[in-house]
Amino acid sequence: MSAVDDVTTANFQSKVLDSGLPVLVDFWASWCGPCKQLAPVVDKLANEFAGKLSVVKLNTDENPDIAGNYGISGIPCLILFRDGKAVDRFVGFDSGARIKSMLSKHLPVS
Repeated sequence: MSAVDDVTTANFQSKVLDSGLPVLVDFWASWCGPCKQLAPVVDKLANEFAGKLSVVKLNTDENPDIAGNYGISGIPCLILFRDGKAVDRFVGFDSGARIKSMLSKHLPVS
């Protein structure tokens, strides 16, 4: 069972922009090989940062308007939202270390 919820145009406002927690959005597509490789890394991060961070994924093919709003030109692309604003992004595949480094700049230390 994945700790990562799907978001769409219909619930992006409530799940991402209005969230009380920072939200990491994984912009992906079903045809994208690196996106599929990144999925278990994103799941692991969701579990590791549970309670401090919400993690969701958005299919760019099914929700092109949201992808366009945030200038997604390459996937996978992870964007961290805090208080309704995009504060950082990571494009491409990573095993998790560089993504965790990005997140640690924006999340409280436990």
